[in-house]
Amino acid sequence: MIVRKEAWLILATSLLIPASLQANPAPETDALYQQHCASCHGTDRLGGMGPALLPDNLSRLKKPQAEDAIREGRPATQMPAFADILDSESITALAEYIYRPPANTPTWGKAEILDSHLLPHLQGSLPDEPVYEADMMNLFLVVEIGDHHVTLLDGDRMEPIHRFPSRYALHGGPKYSPDGRYVYFGSRDGWITKYDLYNLEVTAEVRAGINMRNIAVSADGKYVMAANYLPHTLVLFDADNLELMDIIPVENDAGDSSRVSAVYAAPPRDSFIAALKDIPEAWEITVEEGKPIVRRMQTDTWLDDFFFDPGYDHLIGAARDGKHGLVINLDTGKTVADLPLPGMPHLGSGITWEYQGKRVMATPHFRTGAVSIIDMDNWEVIKTLETEGPGFFMRSHENSRYAWVDVFFGPNKDKVHVIDKQTLEIVKTLQPAPGKVAAHVEFDRYGEKLLLSVWDNDGAVIVYDADTLEEEKRIQMNKPSGKYNVWNKINYEEGTSH
Repeated sequence: MIVRKEAWLILATSLLIPASLQANPAPETDALYQQHCASCHGTDRLGGMGPALLPDNLSRLKKPQAEDAIREGRPATQMPAFADILDSESITALAEYIYRPPANTPTWGKAEILDSHLLPHLQGSLPDEPVYEADMMNLFLVVEIGDHHVTLLDGDRMEPIHRFPSRYALHGGPKYSPDGRYVYFGSRDGWITKYDLYNLEVTAEVRAGINMRNIAVSADGKYVMAANYLPHTLVLFDADNLELMDIIPVENDAGDSSRVSAVYAAPPRDSFIAALKDIPEAWEITVEEGKPIVRRMQTDTWLDDFFFDPGYDHLIGAARDGKHGLVINLDTGKTVADLPLPGMPHLGSGITWEYQGKRVMATPHFRTGAVSIIDMDNWEVIKTLETEGPGFFMRSHENSRYAWVDVFFGPNKDKVHVIDKQTLEIVKTLQPAPGKVAAHVEFDRYGEKLLLSVWDNDGAVIVYDADTLEEEKRIQMNKPSGKYNVWNKINYEEGTSH
């Protein structure tokens, strides 16, 4: 364990993996990879903004499909097309390269995790009063992926308080402690950072894996769990100082291992729920006397994305085929409904609200221009709204009559739809920055104001009046992506993803 404050100032733009782990490709192929791929997938193929490009991580992708992905890009991702940049021989060479094992199999186990542990400030060593004046429950954190920074925003004045560097490629959304004082960030390359919002200081860091999907914080604030693509593990930490508690290998009874798509906290159940990428199972993990206990639920197919009803009685998962979703009773582990959801729903961005005396959920879709609205009593799709393209994020608030959904993909990526939650109709379409992606709404704690990102290096966070839908101001930022309100996140507000 290393105790040093200055470590926070060194951004993880490289994966800090020894050169001995590198493969020995032909110099020309290695040069191609470093020029075109390394900025997203890591200089050693161990992941960054994009996934790790190693044989174990590509087991479900055949080489011809990999060539197609390099040539044509991948829809609903940030993977660009290289057909106009690379010739056919170069594309084939790159595909061969990423399926070649490295000289040594990369590992990230107990020793590596312990060696990565940083403690700039011990738990309880900083003052218990904020160093600035603001409503601590109405703060926003804005992730700026353009230059890997985070801005702390006063949600009353809509003014920045502080801006600080983050680890490379934050992913999965920051998670707050139950009292809102601390926030936990997770990066694609495996780093977990605990940040004190009172004192504007990092208090602890640890690297949980090589390629990490996201993190979750338990309802009582005692534990942090990390979901890894590489290695195939879930990792449990003490939330106080991010000390390692346990490593859970993710595999089935036959010994087949799996990447973890995501891990979620389930507050009413005092548990974590994990979505698995390569095994048709969902896991519920409880922590008893410091030890994780895993309960496995068999599913009819592979599920990529999860949504939960407000009481966490049911899990709704998106099937890998992109055509339907499954509803699973979390008590019995049994599938109780099949939802017709063509176009790959983004359930992780789903929201719920009260409609005509019943609870409904709504989700955008990755592959088709639609929002599905579902009755959560009988699990029937009651309406499908046509949008101007596939969407990624959907948001609302209990106190707002509107739900917002972006058109993240395709030629209309600069548009955002506003839906009346009681008429179930699109009532307004905004185009705040023509030609630039407009995405990810987040409301303030009262549902009176909201923020929308212009997803560009020369971008901005736009403040809107949630009732009149009028723009109030723009705050310049460097490719702002997600925005996360303290109150909404710790209270699991119905219009905010969890």
